[in-house]
Amino acid sequence: MTAAEITGEAAAPKVRTARIAVASFIGTAIEFYDFYIYGTAAALVFGKLFFPTFSALAGTLAAFATFGVGFVARPVGAVVFGHFGDRIGRKAMLIASLLVMGTGTVAIGLLPTYSAIGIGAPILLVLCRFLQGFGLGGEWGGAVLLATEYAPQGRRGLWSSFPQIGPAIGFIIASGSFLVLSGTLPEQDFSAWGWRIPFLASAILVIVGYYIRMKIAETPVFEKAMREQEKAKAPIVEVVRRQPKTLLLATGAFILAHTLFYTITTFSLSYGKTVLHLNQNTLLICAMAAAAVMGVATPILAVYSDRIGRRKVCLGSAVLAAAWAFPLFALVNTGQPVLIGIGLSVGLIAFAALFGPMGAFLPELFATRYRYSGASVAYNASSIVGGGVTPILATQLIASTGSSVPVSLYLIGIAAVCGLCVLFLRETHTVDLTTDAGLHR
Repeated sequence: MTAAEITGEAAAPKVRTARIAVASFIGTAIEFYDFYIYGTAAALVFGKLFFPTFSALAGTLAAFATFGVGFVARPVGAVVFGHFGDRIGRKAMLIASLLVMGTGTVAIGLLPTYSAIGIGAPILLVLCRFLQGFGLGGEWGGAVLLATEYAPQGRRGLWSSFPQIGPAIGFIIASGSFLVLSGTLPEQDFSAWGWRIPFLASAILVIVGYYIRMKIAETPVFEKAMREQEKAKAPIVEVVRRQPKTLLLATGAFILAHTLFYTITTFSLSYGKTVLHLNQNTLLICAMAAAAVMGVATPILAVYSDRIGRRKVCLGSAVLAAAWAFPLFALVNTGQPVLIGIGLSVGLIAFAALFGPMGAFLPELFATRYRYSGASVAYNASSIVGGGVTPILATQLIASTGSSVPVSLYLIGIAAVCGLCVLFLRETHTVDLTTDAGLHR
């Protein structure tokens, strides 16, 4: 094997680049589509279908609580898939996580509601949601490692942006499906069966993703490490023992990414519909437009991090998020579609400034023998607060105060935590992934 093959440098055939790009992108797009259709359904219909005995507010809170179950499950999936991904290989876990996620999503589309089986309905919903989160916990780490460990030195930001674009596409497809269905079906039909279609359609997407991922090979960086090093017996234990500071700082740094995304794409839908009484389709269109802006900004900012470093771009995200916390809700509160779109778009640009570099940054922070576990656990543990708690907390803050000011202050606080954690992380954009020198500190 040549040096170029081992490091994944530019001498690799172009077909390999295209194959890795598609394989890493398609999986995250499908997986996040699955995850987002749940968030959209939780904001729009799950409250009255699975918690009809609750008040409108309590039903929304309960629906968001089941949404949060997925985030609790994600670190569990990260540990399990990370364990086998570090011992067996990245490819096998990418395929397994895709199938687990798809199973949970399709099952939600088949669930009876509260009117059919009573309390059993929300219980089954929680179980399916846990399965979704468990699968996604292994998906992201494997996808970014696939891209990052194939990438040439100096271009890891670019290559790792392939899977990072997936969430934008997944969100647009998920929101678009609900937009079409809610716009073409009578409200009674949409509530009765129309909401199920996006969940059932996931089966087709999973088949496509499975076929594409079966065609890829194991990453050369992982294969080299397995030839030269002993496999980690318990990868997550090694992460905690060898790089505890890095794990904690990385987790804290990326809470902001989840907080921004789910405040803008999930909470804002519920807030706009139930508090501001805005048109549901208008809100979906604004969110989709903002996600498209995010999709363009993500690779641009990831490439920029190859040039000036991951930390500088991530710190820029924290500054922009804090500065935009009040303008975001001021624009949404106007009820004007163009202004709402601007508010959401700038918020998701701040998200992209953190999420774009993150695809390379997190894997670069951890040694190869436990990289899957370290990157996955940091990313998914940060999602518990950022994605699981934020919609619930924001909804409660609005309900108890009648103002968006506490939510803006919350965003500023999370941005401050992110900035401090990033400051204490080392710069990684020039490190050599084939060696682990200097990591254990």
